[in-house]
Amino acid sequence: MTRNRLYLIDMLTCLLGSTYLWIQKANILPALSGESDTCLIKSISGVPCPSCGTTRSILELLDGHFITSLQWNPMGLIVLLIMVISPVWILIDLLFKKESFLRFYGRAENQLKSKWIAIPAIGLVIINWIWNICKGL
Repeated sequence: MTRNRLYLIDMLTCLLGSTYLWIQKANILPALSGESDTCLIKSISGVPCPSCGTTRSILELLDGHFITSLQWNPMGLIVLLIMVISPVWILIDLLFKKESFLRFYGRAENQLKSKWIAIPAIGLVIINWIWNICKGL
Protein backbone atom coordinates (compact mmCIF):
# COMPACT_ATOMS: atom_id res chain seq x y z
CA MET A 1 0.00 0.00 0.00
CA THR A 2 1.30 3.44 -0.85
CA ARG A 3 1.92 6.06 1.81
CA ASN A 4 -0.72 8.45 0.51
CA ARG A 5 -3.36 5.75 0.27
CA LEU A 6 -2.68 4.44 3.78
CA TYR A 7 -2.67 7.95 5.24
CA LEU A 8 -5.91 8.86 3.45
CA ILE A 9 -7.69 5.66 4.52
CA ASP A 10 -6.56 6.06 8.13
CA MET A 11 -7.51 9.75 8.31
CA LEU A 12 -10.93 9.16 6.73
CA THR A 13 -11.61 6.21 9.02
CA CYS A 14 -10.67 8.24 12.09
CA LEU A 15 -12.78 11.18 10.88
CA LEU A 16 -15.82 8.98 10.24
CA GLY A 17 -15.37 7.19 13.56
CA SER A 18 -15.01 10.47 15.44
CA THR A 19 -18.10 11.85 13.72
CA TYR A 20 -20.08 8.74 14.66
CA LEU A 21 -18.90 9.02 18.28
CA TRP A 22 -19.87 12.70 18.34
CA ILE A 23 -23.34 11.83 17.00
CA GLN A 24 -23.69 9.17 19.71
CA LYS A 25 -22.42 11.46 22.47
CA ALA A 26 -24.58 14.42 21.42
CA ASN A 27 -27.64 12.19 20.82
CA ILE A 28 -28.22 13.96 17.50
CA LEU A 29 -29.87 11.00 15.81
CA PRO A 30 -31.84 9.11 18.47
CA ALA A 31 -32.28 6.13 16.13
CA LEU A 32 -28.51 5.62 16.27
CA SER A 33 -28.20 6.18 20.01
CA GLY A 34 -28.98 4.20 23.10
CA GLU A 35 -29.33 0.46 23.12
CA SER A 36 -30.37 0.01 19.48
CA ASP A 37 -28.37 -2.55 17.55
CA THR A 38 -26.03 -0.82 15.12
CA CYS A 39 -24.07 -4.02 14.53
CA LEU A 40 -25.07 -5.60 11.24
CA ILE A 41 -23.95 -9.05 12.40
CA LYS A 42 -26.03 -8.85 15.59
CA SER A 43 -29.03 -7.43 13.72
CA ILE A 44 -29.00 -10.34 11.27
CA SER A 45 -27.92 -13.23 13.50
CA GLY A 46 -28.91 -12.09 16.97
CA VAL A 47 -25.37 -12.95 18.13
CA PRO A 48 -22.96 -10.13 19.02
CA CYS A 49 -19.75 -9.87 17.03
CA PRO A 50 -16.34 -9.68 18.75
CA SER A 51 -16.36 -5.88 18.45
CA CYS A 52 -19.89 -5.33 19.79
CA GLY A 53 -19.81 -2.78 22.59
CA THR A 54 -16.74 -0.95 21.27
CA THR A 55 -18.63 2.31 20.67
CA ARG A 56 -20.14 2.22 24.16
CA SER A 57 -16.71 1.36 25.53
CA ILE A 58 -15.15 4.43 23.89
CA LEU A 59 -18.00 6.65 25.11
CA GLU A 60 -17.42 5.40 28.65
CA LEU A 61 -13.69 6.12 28.30
CA LEU A 62 -14.48 9.66 27.14
CA ASP A 63 -16.63 10.07 30.26
CA GLY A 64 -13.71 8.88 32.40
CA HIS A 65 -15.22 5.50 33.31
CA PHE A 66 -12.25 3.22 32.64
CA ILE A 67 -13.54 0.05 34.35
CA THR A 68 -17.02 0.34 32.80
CA SER A 69 -15.34 0.85 29.44
CA LEU A 70 -13.35 -2.37 29.79
CA GLN A 71 -16.50 -4.21 30.83
CA TRP A 72 -18.27 -3.14 27.64
CA ASN A 73 -15.39 -4.18 25.39
CA PRO A 74 -11.61 -3.97 26.00
CA MET A 75 -11.10 -3.27 22.29
CA GLY A 76 -12.55 0.20 22.88
CA LEU A 77 -9.32 1.31 24.55
CA ILE A 78 -7.24 0.12 21.61
CA VAL A 79 -9.56 1.72 19.05
CA LEU A 80 -9.58 5.05 20.92
CA LEU A 81 -5.78 5.07 21.15
CA ILE A 82 -5.52 4.43 17.41
CA MET A 83 -8.11 7.15 16.68
CA VAL A 84 -6.15 9.68 18.74
CA ILE A 85 -2.55 8.76 17.92
CA SER A 86 -2.63 7.89 14.22
CA PRO A 87 -4.00 11.22 12.85
CA VAL A 88 -1.46 13.18 14.91
CA TRP A 89 1.35 10.86 13.77
CA ILE A 90 0.25 11.17 10.13
CA LEU A 91 0.07 14.97 10.32
CA ILE A 92 3.60 15.08 11.78
CA ASP A 93 4.79 12.79 8.97
CA LEU A 94 3.19 15.04 6.36
CA LEU A 95 4.59 18.23 7.92
CA PHE A 96 8.11 16.87 8.11
CA LYS A 97 7.90 14.80 4.91
CA LYS A 98 8.60 11.55 6.74
CA GLU A 99 7.22 8.02 6.40
CA SER A 100 7.50 6.78 9.99
CA PHE A 101 3.81 5.85 10.23
CA LEU A 102 4.04 3.89 6.98
CA ARG A 103 7.14 2.05 8.22
CA PHE A 104 5.47 1.31 11.57
CA TYR A 105 2.37 0.03 9.78
CA GLY A 106 4.50 -2.28 7.60
CA ARG A 107 6.40 -3.66 10.61
CA ALA A 108 3.17 -4.15 12.59
CA GLU A 109 1.55 -5.91 9.65
CA ASN A 110 4.53 -8.26 9.34
CA GLN A 111 4.52 -8.96 13.10
CA LEU A 112 0.81 -9.79 13.01
CA LYS A 113 1.49 -12.37 10.29
CA SER A 114 3.80 -14.24 12.66
CA LYS A 115 2.07 -17.28 14.13
CA TRP A 116 3.52 -16.38 17.55
CA ILE A 117 1.51 -13.15 17.51
CA ALA A 118 -1.41 -14.05 15.23
CA ILE A 119 -2.54 -17.14 17.15
CA PRO A 120 -2.66 -15.45 20.59
CA ALA A 121 -4.30 -12.36 19.04
CA ILE A 122 -6.99 -14.49 17.40
CA GLY A 123 -7.40 -16.36 20.70
CA LEU A 124 -7.97 -13.06 22.54
CA VAL A 125 -10.55 -11.98 19.97
CA ILE A 126 -12.36 -15.32 20.34
CA ILE A 127 -12.30 -15.03 24.14
CA ASN A 128 -13.70 -11.51 23.86
CA TRP A 129 -16.40 -12.77 21.49
CA ILE A 130 -17.40 -15.54 23.92
CA TRP A 131 -17.46 -12.97 26.71
CA ASN A 132 -19.73 -10.70 24.63
CA ILE A 133 -22.10 -13.61 24.05
CA CYS A 134 -22.07 -14.73 27.71
CA LYS A 135 -22.78 -11.26 29.07
CA GLY A 136 -25.72 -10.93 26.65
CA LEU A 137 -24.38 -7.92 24.82
